[in-house]
Amino acid sequence: MTDAAAAKHSVLTWADRNRTYRWDGEGIAGMPILIKDNIETRDMPTTAGSLALSQNSPGRDSPLVARLRTAGAVILGKTNLSEWANFRSSASIPGWSAVGGQTENAFDAARTPCGSSAGSAVAVAIGLAPAAIGTETDGSITCPASVNGVVGFKPTVGLVSRTHVIPIAASQDTPGPIARTVREVSWVLTAIAGSDPRDPATVEADSRKRDYAAILNRRALHGARIGAMRFSLSTYSAETRALFELAVRRMRAAGAEIVDVTQGPADHEKIGNWEFQVLVTEFKHGLNAYLASTRPDQVKARTLRQLIAFNASQPREMQFFGQEMFERAQAAPDIDAPAYLKARARSRRAAGPDGIDRMMSRYRVIALIAPTTSRAATLDRNDNDRMQGSASQLPAVAGYPHLTVPMGRDRGMPVGISFIAGKWQDARVLTLGYAFEYVNRSNGVVK
Repeated sequence: MTDAAAAKHSVLTWADRNRTYRWDGEGIAGMPILIKDNIETRDMPTTAGSLALSQNSPGRDSPLVARLRTAGAVILGKTNLSEWANFRSSASIPGWSAVGGQTENAFDAARTPCGSSAGSAVAVAIGLAPAAIGTETDGSITCPASVNGVVGFKPTVGLVSRTHVIPIAASQDTPGPIARTVREVSWVLTAIAGSDPRDPATVEADSRKRDYAAILNRRALHGARIGAMRFSLSTYSAETRALFELAVRRMRAAGAEIVDVTQGPADHEKIGNWEFQVLVTEFKHGLNAYLASTRPDQVKARTLRQLIAFNASQPREMQFFGQEMFERAQAAPDIDAPAYLKARARSRRAAGPDGIDRMMSRYRVIALIAPTTSRAATLDRNDNDRMQGSASQLPAVAGYPHLTVPMGRDRGMPVGISFIAGKWQDARVLTLGYAFEYVNRSNGVVK
């Protein structure tokens, strides 16, 4: 594992390194928590890893950070990320930003940390903090958590406020916790969940949120009917598939009924194109609104168009990859365009009602499972050891909860198992993941 002291520079963009913190291990009062550097805190810059935002310090806490402070958490610092949350270029380097440099995988510096919440996952994995906050649009919490051997949770979109979080797409963006265990994730989620009048997506959050730690039950697998998404397994590495079969056997031994889901959504192959149309359209709209909320004396680029010009003038920004995603977003239609509205409706229906919901109903299951992804790819783009398989797209596009829990090692590298369910079924996903975590750590024995 990467040495924690040596890794600090690449994982943390800002941190208070001169204090000591005490945390008694129960609840989040006194817990040191790190914040991804696209989430505003009143006392640190928020840059999204971009030199254009290096002085962006509007002096305000995002609502989720304010909730953490109220609950007694210690905001320890900011974590590095894939610049602009991996949305500047299709060739962007996971875990790299012009502000923070390269974040390394916690288990092998020659392999990707995945992204975009790379610093948050690596910081937890190497022990810099017991928990961190990441953000996800599609895989940005669950992938880095999986390949760095920690727990990551993407909540239902609308359970946690996105106000003062640098956006990609309002349809899919959500902050979420990364921690060492499901219980720690549940403590943090309980603190940050809730309605925010400035974020219309959260209108139901107060009525939906729960004390997520209080409902955890290590026997939750007993009698649970769970669907294994076998239609997708061929996309994963052989080693990860073998680990998944072991996980299935252990869940069955714990009393779960595992049902083979052999048929995926009818429009599964079309979702990616629709999703991309939605993301590029919403990115331009959301980012321009965010930039307008910043201080002109701190952020000179006031629009996406001006950011594109800024990047083109900065050698450090452009030394490894370009900005074709920015350019596609700038050229995208407005959010009232028929093409965008049609793509959004189609993608949501295909992933949600005709996807996760239909699979759960057809196979009469309460949740779905699959490997999160396979082992982390090497950073050498000339070899063929690439990332294989992903469970993130359906819950990301649908806006449904997605939990990844460590499952085992693929050629010595961590891989996670994903638990997915319908909208607002966050508590169910967490308690099933908690029960699996217990069973897996005890080699299938439930006491």
